[in-house]
Amino acid sequence: MTRITHWLFILAMACTASSGADTIVLKAAHYLDVDAGKLVSPAEILIDGERIAEIGTVVAHPTGARFINLGSRTLMPGLIDAHVHLFLHPGAEDLQTVQESIPARTIVALHAAREDVLAGFTAERDMGSEGAASADSAVRDAINSGLYPGPRLRVSGNAIDILGGHEDAIAYNPGAHVPSNADYANTADDLVRVMRQQHKEGSDFAKIYQTGPDEIHSGTLHTPYQYTVAQLKAAVEEATRMGTTVAVHATGEPATGYAAQAGVASIDHAHQLSDATMELMKKKKIFAVPTLAWYEYFTSHSANDAANTAAKQMYQYKIKEFKKQVKADIPFAVGSDVGPFQHGTQARELELMVQYGMTPIAVLQADLLNGAQLLGWGSDIGQLKVGYYADIIAVDENPLVDIAALEKVSFVMKGGAVVREATQ
Repeated sequence: MTRITHWLFILAMACTASSGADTIVLKAAHYLDVDAGKLVSPAEILIDGERIAEIGTVVAHPTGARFINLGSRTLMPGLIDAHVHLFLHPGAEDLQTVQESIPARTIVALHAAREDVLAGFTAERDMGSEGAASADSAVRDAINSGLYPGPRLRVSGNAIDILGGHEDAIAYNPGAHVPSNADYANTADDLVRVMRQQHKEGSDFAKIYQTGPDEIHSGTLHTPYQYTVAQLKAAVEEATRMGTTVAVHATGEPATGYAAQAGVASIDHAHQLSDATMELMKKKKIFAVPTLAWYEYFTSHSANDAANTAAKQMYQYKIKEFKKQVKADIPFAVGSDVGPFQHGTQARELELMVQYGMTPIAVLQADLLNGAQLLGWGSDIGQLKVGYYADIIAVDENPLVDIAALEKVSFVMKGGAVVREATQ
């Protein structure tokens, strides 16, 4: 054997070993057919590299493939959280962005990403780095390159805000010149300029603050809008030009209506939606992202008793309006606003959506089908189908019967790599 032939033989053996290691057969009692809304039993999935090669009650078992038997568990697509804050943690949110350096916060964000993926969230949309600018692009890229475990990410960089708006340090002494947690844009031209700069720095979409602050008077939500329809349309047109989207933080009218008229991708929080706004959202398939878990958390974790009481009032208003939105059959995606509460616990969001009016399968379809579409991965994630990424989790109970099963994810795979091994 010549030297060249010898090395070609070693290379061929290495490639064969790699191919075998990348071929996995998962076996379980059931798998969730999300689109059909039912469990299929028994379940086998053949994974070749990053993607699903075959799925059914029985699949091929190639020689050398790794076999993982998950017993009585149910296989389902990895969960999607369409509203997270990797750069936030429990505690005083405004002080974090003042007292903690961006390098320190980036380390926190990497840890948060790891906690989320271990909990079964294999794809997320980071809705503003809260003053850390494009550091979220670095977190996304570190995950994508395999340097650190975490979900697939869509990132926005800083949110975009008007002078004196929602995240503009308005509670501080103006003479202290405490910086905003967002990037300023006061006009349509400003919005376009800021979006282009953020896109240059690696953003996947733009997050725009459209309301704030929120107050309830005589049982009705009142919140000032920040941008006009024309200004938001300019942002949406620019996002379309760049091949991205616009998401808005918008809690009430008229701001939510302005956002729907402009054609944004999602209205996040969405406490108050008029009948006209909901009709527009259905017509344009604009997703409402309720973030119930955040509001529930702060009914008992605000700064003081008075703040807890105010949070309870807002939460009760939000629940009432959410029930109306469910009856109106508007399109939902699932986002928790995790960060101010503990990362890795946000499956609570799906439970609350069921508790307040949706069926388990409707919530799962909102999370997986709508979430995949909202993140721009509608043909890659959110379903267990041939050709889709092997982003797969296993739960011990039937999520169609008890959505709380998602709080105890026992196995996680992302892109064909096991992130969390199942324990017996």
